[in-house]
Amino acid sequence: MKKYIIYTGILIAGLALGWLIFGNSPKDSTVSEKNPSESKTEEIWTCSMHPQIRQPEPGDCPICGMDLIPLDANNNSNPLVFEMTDDAVKIANIQTTLVGSGSVDAKGLKLSGKIKADETNSASIVSHISGRIEKLFVSYTGEKVNKGQKIASIYSPKLITAQKELLEANKVKDANPKLYEAAVNKLKFWKITEEQIESIITSKEVIESFNIYAGFSGVVLNKKVSVGDYLNEGEVLFDIQNLNQLWAIFDIYETDLSSIELGNEINFTTPAISNKTFTSSIVFIDPVINPTTRTATIRTTINNQNQLLKPEMFLEGIITNNSKASDVVLVPKSAVLWTGERSVVYVKLPDLEMPSFEFREVTLGESAGNSYIVLDGVSNGDEVVTNGSFVIDASAQLNNQSSMMNRSLLSDNTSALPDFTNTTPIKFKDQLNDILSNYLSLKNSLVNDDAITSVTNAELMMTSIEKAEMDLLTVDAHMIWMQQSESLTTLAKEIALEKSIKEQRKTFLELSSVIIDLTKIYGVNDQTYYVQFCPMAFEDGGFWLSSESKILNPYFGKQMLDCGSMEVKIDKDFKNKKVVTPINNSPLSGHNH
Repeated sequence: MKKYIIYTGILIAGLALGWLIFGNSPKDSTVSEKNPSESKTEEIWTCSMHPQIRQPEPGDCPICGMDLIPLDANNNSNPLVFEMTDDAVKIANIQTTLVGSGSVDAKGLKLSGKIKADETNSASIVSHISGRIEKLFVSYTGEKVNKGQKIASIYSPKLITAQKELLEANKVKDANPKLYEAAVNKLKFWKITEEQIESIITSKEVIESFNIYAGFSGVVLNKKVSVGDYLNEGEVLFDIQNLNQLWAIFDIYETDLSSIELGNEINFTTPAISNKTFTSSIVFIDPVINPTTRTATIRTTINNQNQLLKPEMFLEGIITNNSKASDVVLVPKSAVLWTGERSVVYVKLPDLEMPSFEFREVTLGESAGNSYIVLDGVSNGDEVVTNGSFVIDASAQLNNQSSMMNRSLLSDNTSALPDFTNTTPIKFKDQLNDILSNYLSLKNSLVNDDAITSVTNAELMMTSIEKAEMDLLTVDAHMIWMQQSESLTTLAKEIALEKSIKEQRKTFLELSSVIIDLTKIYGVNDQTYYVQFCPMAFEDGGFWLSSESKILNPYFGKQMLDCGSMEVKIDKDFKNKKVVTPINNSPLSGHNH
């Protein structure tokens, strides 16, 4: 009994000592309280600035040093929306502007230019007789000349002979009036006035030097003679320019020409005259574009009676925005990203815990100063990104979301597509296959360079789209089809109305983008299709759908028939699977020429 008590005491003491050593261990405590199912969950951490970073534990981004965040915290289900943390926004220096806030420059189109002489108010003073300059009464460039002012004195042997002929003809004037008349007209042809002719007859003396008078007021631009020079008939002594009226010449880029017209008012200033604004209207638009600068010139006429303005002065002008609608939407030019024919802006979504930026394609109108008029895509009150758009776009692309270089949620971005392959009825898949059959016929027409047959097949495709019964689909699938089928019909109609195969192929590029996505979203029954890609088509390459793996290029036809590669196979087992790591958005490998 005594031994039992001793052993029991030792056991209790051992348990107590074990509890003291291990019982308070935080690790053991955590394990004991942790849900076994949670211990098996592997959390992935990423960087909101560099979403390509994936790590199994928290830490710092190896690129920018920012704290990593759980992947789910930066995983928006909308592929058009990219999320960033507040720290990421600060590092990227993201700046935004409210559309319609008044901070957008809507004053007008800014121009630069120069003052030029009015070519319609220039003249040359010429000698109407041949002879030698005896005297000049205007001696330097820039000197002011008035109409009727004596300019020069000229000695002319021909004029002396003509005067002698006049005096002899005057003697037989009554007997031979025609001879007299001819002698007088000869002197008048040389701009000798009737008063001068009468003076010669009255004095009966030959005048050896005759004066030349200005027939135009202005300033001397060019002095072309000196005393002693011999002139022929019609030779220029001075070029005269009247500066009471001048031209203001401005350069305008060809992209801005559509925003101006004759009569538009231009307000301009010149650094040479501070605190004074001049106003004039456009009277001429150059019909020819300068091939080097890609600009045209526009001209206004300015009254310069006070002689304040001088040729070659630099000007800064602005054409007031003539848009009369009060609801015109303007975005700063710095907000717009360009890729080919498309324009993109990023709009900050309001009232969200994490800063979120939505990818928007916009349709631009005319230029208005430092802004563009937006016809579609944003509205007054939207908050657009004006600095840092490219950073957002590049990050979205790396995160396999819609971006400027990865426009389609479609063809090469499977992870962004919903998957209704299991819920789409067989009947609807058959109807989709009818649409695809007409699409493939259209594709084959382009392969064969046959624009006429393309029109027919596009019309057949429109008919098959109309026959699709969207009521067979679930609510979400129904909404997507309702939106995208309208795009399909519009694009097919554009091809049907277009006679140029070049333009048909451009529209087919967009049509293919939509049809590939819809095939992936709804799936097929027993058919097999191949998504194929040509990197040489247009600017960013082009996808299309084919029923065979062999490459037959619809974008080049016989010119480069086998240029392309097979990218994705779509059959009855195809699924849109969510991917964690980014995919290559430029599938350029494996194409043939």
